[in-house]
Amino acid sequence: MDDRAVPPEHETGQTVPMHTPPTRTPPTQTPPTRTPGARIAPEHVVDVFVYVVVLNLAAQYAPAVIAETFALSLLAALLLKLVLEVVLVLKGRARRRLATAPTTAGRVLGALTLAVLLPGSKIVVLELFAWVFGDAVQLGGFFLVTALILVLLAARLAVRRLLFPPPPQRKRRPSSER
Repeated sequence: MDDRAVPPEHETGQTVPMHTPPTRTPPTQTPPTRTPGARIAPEHVVDVFVYVVVLNLAAQYAPAVIAETFALSLLAALLLKLVLEVVLVLKGRARRRLATAPTTAGRVLGALTLAVLLPGSKIVVLELFAWVFGDAVQLGGFFLVTALILVLLAARLAVRRLLFPPPPQRKRRPSSER
């Protein structure tokens, strides 16, 4: 006999079904519709699409903004999304530090962090794009990138307000009840 697999019915002469459906016990709980960390939230996908539209409009109407192909503009929008999310997190931390600092030195440190972060983030975006894309994608100079980022964030906010309902606000108790 050769080395090929022989179906079970040929060995014993009996017919054995090849596939038996498994018996299922009903689940005690319904599975979650979204596993945390397993999927990308819809608002992030919408943000990337908004960034693609704004970036391509900027490439069409601002001669200094260049995106050679649609695929590169999609990758550029994805990179912008990642960089802007990091910058927004860092800005939020700096604002909280500024607002909650108990000492003057803490407030000065928070203000200096914001003062470096605001223009520094635009320089990081320009340098990162030059490093990743070379001459294939260019966002213009400092002021054009600043305007582009402001338009990106405004368009993102407008589309999010249009598509996603605002989260329910909690009622605040008067300070006498706390």
